[in-house]
Amino acid sequence: MAFLQLNALSKRYGAVDAVVATDLAVEKGEFVSLLSPSGCGKTTTLQMIAGFVDVSAGQILLDGRDITHAKPASRGLGVVFQSYALFPHMTVRDNVAFGLKMRKVPSAEIASKVKTVLELVRLAPHAERYPRELSGGQRQRVALARALVIEPPVLLLDEPLSNLDANLREEMQFEIRRIQCAVGITTLMVTHDQAEALSISDRVVVMQAGRVTQIDAPYKLYEHPRTRFISDFVGKANLLAGDYDQLGIPQVRHESGDGELVLSLRPEKISLVQAGAGRLQGKVLDRYFFGSQWLYRIHTPLGEITVVRSNDGSAPLGCGAAVGLEWQAELLRVLAADEVHA
Repeated sequence: MAFLQLNALSKRYGAVDAVVATDLAVEKGEFVSLLSPSGCGKTTTLQMIAGFVDVSAGQILLDGRDITHAKPASRGLGVVFQSYALFPHMTVRDNVAFGLKMRKVPSAEIASKVKTVLELVRLAPHAERYPRELSGGQRQRVALARALVIEPPVLLLDEPLSNLDANLREEMQFEIRRIQCAVGITTLMVTHDQAEALSISDRVVVMQAGRVTQIDAPYKLYEHPRTRFISDFVGKANLLAGDYDQLGIPQVRHESGDGELVLSLRPEKISLVQAGAGRLQGKVLDRYFFGSQWLYRIHTPLGEITVVRSNDGSAPLGCGAAVGLEWQAELLRVLAADEVHA
């Protein structure tokens, strides 16, 4: 049995199904992310695991123990909230020690545990500072230290990076993963940011309208999305419809809801070649520079196609330039119709 097990976990608010019969098995030491746009049930799922929201149906098992209806405090889980929820009148040291004091841990043991965890999150030099004297990333690490110091069996992260600017977000993604690996703690993170989920998770759970639609390793999720929604939400994708010789696939029919063949082709999998060559012809509509890469919008007979090209230092293509588009046929993915609708 998995270390953390959700069996047909559901939450209903009146006539609204916020979470529908969710099954999930998380192994000990695994880092799993719940990924979806806002309002798809990921935070509600996390709150049911934490005990902050009552379960309408289903079961939560932790290391074989049924905690479905247990009080939050008795579950012993570590939680890092989106707002961090630090005590502004307490120093970093006292914020981190708070949970241990509430558990009436001896003072000498508290001092030792707090020292260890502050070193782990690289905040030992700031132990006597107050939250207002810290940067956003430092406050986030205080919240993480406070959750870890009680040595919880599971760490729950609720959009932990959403309050940080873009550069700090990326830095803290790797910091969270470093700390999680160092401690070896089972971790469940909620996020709407696919880059966060893909970069640091062992597995990603995609949710749509309260339902789990795919659970996979990040690479498999990105390379083999099951539905149109997942293909478009997890990274950028060109969705191509119909049976086209120039797509480089056998003439097959895919019986989705409308009987139409729908394929996904990632922008970085397309090469721009000389006009007249390639599988498809087009003209550059727009180009956007991102430092390490260029993004092109190309008008083609199949509609607008997005192409991402690595910045190799050469001059970019101009708007209106005629180009050919080429790709390997095996990189096309046939998609199922969306299983659920928001």
